[in-house]
Formats: sequence, C-alpha cells, structure tokens
Amino acid sequence: MVNLLYTELLKLKRSEMFIISLVGACAAPLLCFIGFISINERRPGDPIFMPDAFWQTNFYIVALIGMLLYGVVTSYLFSREYMENTLKSLLTIPVSRLAYIFSKLVLLLLWISTLTLAAWVLTLILGIIGQFQGLNYEVLVSSLKAYMLGGFLLFLLSTPIIFVTLLLKNYVPTVVFTIMIGMVNIVIWQSEYRPFFPWSAAAVIVQNHFPPEFAPEVAYISIAAASLCGLFASIIYFSKSDVH
Repeated sequence: MVNLLYTELLKLKRSEMFIISLVGACAAPLLCFIGFISINERRPGDPIFMPDAFWQTNFYIVALIGMLLYGVVTSYLFSREYMENTLKSLLTIPVSRLAYIFSKLVLLLLWISTLTLAAWVLTLILGIIGQFQGLNYEVLVSSLKAYMLGGFLLFLLSTPIIFVTLLLKNYVPTVVFTIMIGMVNIVIWQSEYRPFFPWSAAAVIVQNHFPPEFAPEVAYISIAAASLCGLFASIIYFSKSDVH
C-alpha cells in the first residue's frame, strides 16, 4: 500500500489538477473578503471582525464551494485510471483492489487537508490585509480546528461520490451528482431537517448550528451512515467488477 501511495503522489506531481484545485480553494476566501469589503464601504463605521471572516468563509467551504471542489477532486482521483485506460495494467502487477482503494483514500485525505489549510491561510492573510479586528491566538486555534473538522467531514462524505465514480467509470456524471448535492444543500439548509441530509449535517456540526427540534446526534449519525454505506458499496462493487 505504501508503494501504491507513493505512485499516486508521483502521478499527482505530474498532474495540473492539484494546482487547479489550489486555485479553486481560494474561491471562498476571496469571495467572502470581497463581500466584507463591500459591506464596509457601505457602512464604513462598522468594523469587520476576524472571527466572522473565518466563520463565514468556512461555512461556504463546507456547505457549497468546498463540497463541490472536493467532489471534483474525488471524481478525478478515482476515474483517472478508467479515463486513461491504465487500471487493467495496474491490477495485473498484481495489486490488491482493497489496497488500491485505501491508497486513493489516504491521498484524498491529504489532498483535502491541504486545500482546507490553504483556504484557512488565505482567509488569515486577507484578514490581515483588510485590517480585520479581533485576531488573537484563541481565534487562530479555534478557526483552524473548525476548518480541519469541516475538511474531515467532507472527506468522510466522499465515499458516496467514490461509489458513483466507480459505478459509472467517468467523472462527468459524478460532477453532475455533486452539483445536485450542492443544490439540495442550499434548499434544505433553511429547513429544520438539515441534520438528516449528510452534507448539510456537516455544516450544522462545523457551525454548531443544531436545530432544537432534533438531538445533535442525528447529524453525526447521518454522516456516519452515508460514509459507511458509500465505503462498503465502493469496496464490494470494485472487488467484484470486471476491469476491461
């Protein structure tokens, strides 16, 4: 598995997708920064606080922009061998199919963590440039924990996307599937039932915005159920499917 992971890192090094994803990770911090500056121009007397910038940016990452970006990264990572028609050659080495999936999962976790950290760093830099107030050590630590938690929850929720990618063997339907999830996220966020939808539940946990109608455990259970179902479905399907 170590050799597989090393091979995946070498392939990623030669790919432009990592740089493109880093650019995508800058979207939420930049958009939120522009929004805060626009509000400040209309109300110059109101200060902008760094905790609000971290909170708002992380919400958009987990609820929409990051979720879509990480979905694209996931579909690319698991469809690449199908698109390049190299999977059959790889599995004749021989390579354990289970080790193949888990090496991809480890790389995906590292990739998502890097993009999440990049978004946090850019938010911090833009806050310093914009002279946002309220920046201190406690804000730095708590915001970093919230960002990494959001990234980890979205990693857990990548398994249904992995299954769709393995099933359809193409990244285009998976991207459409991810966009549909984002649309449902937007609609259901205003509802008290948002903890029942796993991707909305991730935002609920990160923002600590649990609706009083339901126990907080509902959000955790919905994420765990979706993650485990996606993982087991991916492993079972990939282990039994023929590679042509």
